[in-house]
Amino acid sequence: MDEKELIRQAAEGSEDAFGVLVKKYRTKMFSLAYSMIRNLETADDIAQEVFIKAYIYLSKFKYKSSFGTWLYRIAVNTVKDHLRKESRINKISFDERLASPDIQEDEVVIKEEELEAERRKKLLQRAIQALPEKHRTILTLRDIQGVSYKEITGILNISPGTVDSRLYRARRMLRKKVACLPSQKGGRHEM
Repeated sequence: MDEKELIRQAAEGSEDAFGVLVKKYRTKMFSLAYSMIRNLETADDIAQEVFIKAYIYLSKFKYKSSFGTWLYRIAVNTVKDHLRKESRINKISFDERLASPDIQEDEVVIKEEELEAERRKKLLQRAIQALPEKHRTILTLRDIQGVSYKEITGILNISPGTVDSRLYRARRMLRKKVACLPSQKGGRHEM
């Protein structure tokens, strides 16, 4: 059954059809939320909230974009709402949050190369988290989620030129942040 038919049936109340759509997109929605929030439980909650909103508003889906693009738009807006609420509650700057990450090191002894790769990954994740929201969002959608430029224009409701310029700036900012990070031997990374 094609996706449009699944959407039509789900909009008419078919839980099975909606379940197929959820199964198809749940990993992408969770992954997007996690890459922007960096908290497993919160990302899972956000992904569930995305599908609840999608189910509620499915009858308003007009097929102007793909279903995936529509879901991504809901997900990005849900993450933004969460971040706004969180900043009002916590009143903590990004720098303070990054200074005490919630990701714990495994207690299992692993190879030195794997440990270094994990350390670099965390440093990169922190650098991405420190980017302004609009740059972090576009970088996450394009470079982490692999969403096409065309879909990004629909998700964020911005022009292709704005996608290009924001992505360029986001990558440039990330390079600068990563270049300032200490390397393994105490120096600086070069990019």
